[in-house]
Amino acid sequence: MTWRDMRVSSYTDFILTKLQRVKEIENLRGQTLVSEGIGSNYMDIINYAVFGAIKLSNGGNEQA
Repeated sequence: MTWRDMRVSSYTDFILTKLQRVKEIENLRGQTLVSEGIGSNYMDIINYAVFGAIKLSNGGNEQA
């Protein structure tokens, strides 16, 4: 499934999941088992927000 086929609410779910992960990494003071960092999670959040904005500007929340 491509990002164009997703609903805006799916992007919201992804953003909330990433925010929760950022909080978790902060609570662990950056010590993670996987090589992900806060920066990559913020980049993902920005990407999902852009995808959602594009989707909304191209006709709203309906599936393509």
